[in-house]
Amino acid sequence: MPDFDIDFDERRRGEVIRYVTEKYGDGRVSQIVTYGTIKAKQAVKDASRVLGYPFGVGEKITKAMPAPVMGKDVPLARLFDPQHPRYGEGGEFRALYDIDPDVKTVVDTAKDLEGLKRQWGVHAAGVIMSSDPLIDIIPIMRREQDGAIITQFDYPSCEALGLIKMDFLGLRNLTVLDDALANISLNRGFQLVLEDLPLDDAASYALLGRGDTLGVFQLDGGPMRALLRLMRPDNFEDISAVLALYRPGPMGADSHTNYALRKNGRQEITPIHPELAEPLAEILDTTHGLIVYQEQVMAIAQKVAGFTLSQADNMRRAMGKKKKEILDAEFVPFSDGMRANGYSHAATKALWDTLVPFSDYAFNKAHTAAYGMVSYWTAYLKANFPAEFMAALLTSVADDKDKMAIYLNECRRMGIQVLQPDVNESAANFTPVGADIRFGLTAVRNVGHNVVEGIVAAREAHGKAVNFHGFLDQVPLVVCNKRVIESLIKAGAFESMGHSRRGLMSMYESAVDAVLDLKRNEANGQDDLFGELAETDPVLTGNVPDIPDWDKRTKLAFEREMLGLYVSDHPLQGLEHVLAAERDIGIGELLADDGPRETMVTIAGMITNITRKTTRRGDIWAVITVEDLEASIEVLLFPRAYEMTSTVLATDTVVKIKGRVKVEDDVVSLNASELSLPDISEAPSGPVVISLPAARCTPQVVQQLRDVLASHPGLTEVRLRLRSAEKTTVMKLDERLRVTPSPPLMADLKALLGPSCLAS
Repeated sequence: MPDFDIDFDERRRGEVIRYVTEKYGDGRVSQIVTYGTIKAKQAVKDASRVLGYPFGVGEKITKAMPAPVMGKDVPLARLFDPQHPRYGEGGEFRALYDIDPDVKTVVDTAKDLEGLKRQWGVHAAGVIMSSDPLIDIIPIMRREQDGAIITQFDYPSCEALGLIKMDFLGLRNLTVLDDALANISLNRGFQLVLEDLPLDDAASYALLGRGDTLGVFQLDGGPMRALLRLMRPDNFEDISAVLALYRPGPMGADSHTNYALRKNGRQEITPIHPELAEPLAEILDTTHGLIVYQEQVMAIAQKVAGFTLSQADNMRRAMGKKKKEILDAEFVPFSDGMRANGYSHAATKALWDTLVPFSDYAFNKAHTAAYGMVSYWTAYLKANFPAEFMAALLTSVADDKDKMAIYLNECRRMGIQVLQPDVNESAANFTPVGADIRFGLTAVRNVGHNVVEGIVAAREAHGKAVNFHGFLDQVPLVVCNKRVIESLIKAGAFESMGHSRRGLMSMYESAVDAVLDLKRNEANGQDDLFGELAETDPVLTGNVPDIPDWDKRTKLAFEREMLGLYVSDHPLQGLEHVLAAERDIGIGELLADDGPRETMVTIAGMITNITRKTTRRGDIWAVITVEDLEASIEVLLFPRAYEMTSTVLATDTVVKIKGRVKVEDDVVSLNASELSLPDISEAPSGPVVISLPAARCTPQVVQQLRDVLASHPGLTEVRLRLRSAEKTTVMKLDERLRVTPSPPLMADLKALLGPSCLAS
């Protein structure tokens, strides 16, 4: 039986599953078990640990093993098989196995562990449904924690028995869309209807072409943004295509890059085989001669091999389920059909070799077009309603400090000011305020929803508090908690009242003590003798000491403690270009789902935490947290690396680190091999000012200029002076287009824009 995917607003997915389970609560609906197996590298690490070898033995062996491809390790046994296509990559591993008896012992043990079931879990979205009670068909179990009914067969086994699997997917982006529309109504006073949006919005396609797609559904990964810049989408068909192309199957054939180059006339459109140019033109012309969708594969099989629709659909199903062995079995009738239609063996093989990579993963157009609508809507909102969209996006990742830091940095890049929490302005979540965004109160440490509800209710009933004592007077008892008040002070939530944070910290405890008895009496219904007077005049009076506030570093440290990240400012602000020059990847990009794995990278950032540890042998090593403007990551300095760097390890130190990316239990970290201190004392020289008549500032010239600047990366700012008869406008170019001033750069600019383009 086929399975079905249904996408819901993330907040409503649970309601839907509960409804389905309750409606068919007689045992005909069940969640699905999953079984995790021990992979090759994990088997080596487990074997090394259990056999009592030092940590470094397992690390040494796994580093010599070939890197995973599409998340799959090469099985240990196949590394010794000369017929395996990746046999050549295992030379270092086999050499270790042959010369080191400890490695041989570990690997031989690991071979027996590989493939064993490691643990069971529950499918993230899948539900099995039956017309008869499931207990009569398959074994099921009840999870003790919550009573959930779960199958004991995995979903392929359930489907083989004829049961229907449905995926109830909770899409965070649908929640973001819903919140963004509410923000637009709140901030701009009108209702936007997504279904009525035009599909030719120039601002949206310009945003996609620049790759400014952080937060855009399915398009916010680093490599995807690079592909968008190469492709420069200008219609909805391109959005649909890029979602289908950025998958293992098409990428294995390099179709994603070829599509982008062909679309912009930078690569000749060549047929799969000369004999197939005319027959496949109708099917492939819209995708520039490339196979992108499952429907195209079905149409090709019908056109050239004489397959019936049913036979072509069998091929589609095999591709959709990644069952390569079925595709191989289909080659015989496919080849026979093409031969009968007069095609040569060379044409047949060329076409088949193009189709086979799709067995890894291919999208059908109906699916990618539906996802493409969500991608377009999110791009439209980011391009046209940036504050409202980014506020919704930040709310959606409020529990993920790493992602929040990435999106806060994106707000800074977009020129959106994220205002710190304010008891007189903030709601529970992030909210747009004109062109800016106000931080939500629930993101403050120790401040729960009940506290926020009390603050907002008091504000609605009594208006904004004039001062700190007025605030304490009007809020309910639940808010008057010393930990809550301290957290709000450190987060800067009273700053708009004119009080310094340091002044508030010196007296808040006595102020809270003074109000507690009054609040408790009010809560118990005991009115003061002069209660009527209290309704008009604040009960609390007093002054906040007028003392100098903390320095910037202290304020930011407390802000980070309460909010989990820097909001009003960042210690690295102004050093972005130094960090960019020293590193080869940002920490945010490194942590992304499509970031590099099991490879050497160089990062740059500031040390925010150091934890020193001792091995069993007494050697010291350390775990440090390094943060840039986007995110933070844990870096492991094992004894050898620690010994070389211990003298410079200190919090708030800007460092450059080279190390190997590691992933364990879905947590990304870095094993450092080198640590150094970049020179942050010298500011970049510049700027380079380019002068250009406004009439010459066409999209083609802008793209060519972008290419020239990108080929000379550096630290120096670039400004563009646009001249017209009416006025001259000077614009600061994108931060990512900083350059290294040099004769080759000047020559390239003059060749593109003319000898008078460089202003003094």
